[in-house]
Amino acid sequence: MLPTSVSDTTNTLKASYMAATITDESLIQMALSGRQSAFSMLVKRYENYVFTLALRFVKNREDAHEVAQDSFLRAFRYLPDFRGEAKFSTWLYRIVFTTALNHLRKKNPDIRSLDDETKPLQIPDQGTPDGALTLEQNDRNKSLHQAIAHLSVDDAGIITLFYLYEQSLDEICDIMGLTMTNAKTKLCRARQRLKSVLDDKFAAEIKEWR
Repeated sequence: MLPTSVSDTTNTLKASYMAATITDESLIQMALSGRQSAFSMLVKRYENYVFTLALRFVKNREDAHEVAQDSFLRAFRYLPDFRGEAKFSTWLYRIVFTTALNHLRKKNPDIRSLDDETKPLQIPDQGTPDGALTLEQNDRNKSLHQAIAHLSVDDAGIITLFYLYEQSLDEICDIMGLTMTNAKTKLCRARQRLKSVLDDKFAAEIKEWR
């Protein structure tokens, strides 16, 4: 008989593994059948992504927490309308986008819609075993996030979706309500502005990366 602490740890690891291997589609079907724990698993799976995306839009941690919470409440409410025509993550990020925009409009009624080939950013691999390399990559990752925080709402949003969340341009069009041409143009301009921010405010850090 395993000691209680070891047994509990083993059960927790098994539960975590099972949760990680269940597809979004299966969790959605379980949630729609009345199993609220399934939706809780979806929340757990996407809570960090949703918060980070919300923060890119509203630029304030307290507001981002509110937007994230409201986004999950809306997702739960409208889950029966999810038809699986796009990935669940795309559908959810679209909710975050519209929720964040509504939040910003309440604070500033003058805000309008945000929808008025190239080398990607190198996002560090956090799994490297090399301690010194990990520190260097963490510093680089921190600088990139700080640089993105200097961008406008829509620039930060599209950069985050494309590079950090690896959403395709088709998915970004669905999330942000853009045409393909507009999405490509906005991404190109956002990338140029990010480069300008990095060159202007993080020149020393960039020099160390090379």
